[in-house]
Amino acid sequence: MEQTHKHKKLYIKTWGCQMNVYDSNRMVDILSALGYKQVNSPEDVDMIILNTCHIREKAIEKVFSELGRLRPYKQAKESKGGKMLIAVAGCVAQAEGDIIMKRAPYVDMVFGPQVYHQLPEMVLKASSDERVINTEFPTISKFDSLPDEHTIEGASAYLSIQEGCDNFCTFCVVPYTRGAEYSRSAREIIDEAHRLVDQGVLEIILLGQNVNTYHGAGLNGGTWKLANIIRAISEIDGVERVRYSTSHPRDMSDDLIAVHGEIEKLQPFLHLPVQSGSDKILESMNRKHTADHYREIIARLRKVCPDMAFSSDYIIGFPGETEEDFEATMQLARDVNYASCYSFKYSSRPGTPAANLKEGIVPDHIASERLARFQALINEQQTAFNQTCIGRTPPILFDRKGKKPDQLSGRSPYFQSVYVQGNERLIGHIIPVKITQAFDNSLTGEIEIYEDGSKD
Repeated sequence: MEQTHKHKKLYIKTWGCQMNVYDSNRMVDILSALGYKQVNSPEDVDMIILNTCHIREKAIEKVFSELGRLRPYKQAKESKGGKMLIAVAGCVAQAEGDIIMKRAPYVDMVFGPQVYHQLPEMVLKASSDERVINTEFPTISKFDSLPDEHTIEGASAYLSIQEGCDNFCTFCVVPYTRGAEYSRSAREIIDEAHRLVDQGVLEIILLGQNVNTYHGAGLNGGTWKLANIIRAISEIDGVERVRYSTSHPRDMSDDLIAVHGEIEKLQPFLHLPVQSGSDKILESMNRKHTADHYREIIARLRKVCPDMAFSSDYIIGFPGETEEDFEATMQLARDVNYASCYSFKYSSRPGTPAANLKEGIVPDHIASERLARFQALINEQQTAFNQTCIGRTPPILFDRKGKKPDQLSGRSPYFQSVYVQGNERLIGHIIPVKITQAFDNSLTGEIEIYEDGSKD
């Protein structure tokens, strides 16, 4: 192989959840030791990685479409005597690896989300013209083999503390592609948090497929839960904000609810997917909670933290959903009154129990019409929530330049995008901003004048 001091170009395209974003960044960390440097275009690179997601509809077709678009780059490079490796990673690779290798013979590597720490060995084999497929679930955690160096963008960073899921919701592929639940030790997590702070990170987002089932080894023996991790991270000097994602309602324990009223650095915004407001549909989804249980959790969180705001995930048109079931979903959304929300029309995932449901299939035009009604309600709620922010002066964490000249983009405590005119040296800082305008998906404001009379 080439010497590591000579840079080779790496292009990664990432689909799906924030866990995939985290994984892609860690792949960059691993491959940098082999001399790879990430670039923004696939043209004339030395390696392409598609880090895939199996959640969305027609996921594998989208992967093959992207592979078809990228294949000419590989052919062009190799026609000049060069070499370009193409890899498919992530959950589609885990679920459909054999199909990818068969249908796309120009793909050099296919590997699942649990084995990317083995990239050096896989790259070595692929560079010797050996096609690699690795969709195992190794007994040793990948986290034990990841480098300490950490690729981050801006002053906010994800820190993976838990992976996999044991819930087996009938619509979801995660237990089959990410495996059983695994929690990292508190020591590993805290050490990684310190390294992130040393790189200038102010906000740490604790990440997991089902993050509030975290149950890792504590610092002094015993088992820690998510509440313990939140407390420990918030006590690190330099950490200004803490968040966590994604949670399951059935695992919102008393101690976790309590920390929302006790830890000031824990932001007053929670993404808590519910999926439906109908108990019948929730049971069919194997969600193990009811709509009223969800309402109770929301009420308890608002009691300990009155400024709390919420987002969620909803699936519309799940098999068996009647108009009455859909109205129960609409009512739950009205009762919660979300700050933001993700909603999707149900589509079958091969390999999931719901894919075998043959009765009660909701016609596509009805599902689409219901989704439109639901999203209209959510858009109304989101816009109204944003409007309540006008005139307030929340602290904004600036993490990047905006699209316009001298524009900065940041995040509010409620994870809203906030745009201001300001000096780019404010990136990586938390600054009070007076909100002047609210839109459907963002806010604009003015940087407050400081005691010395300056604005930036």
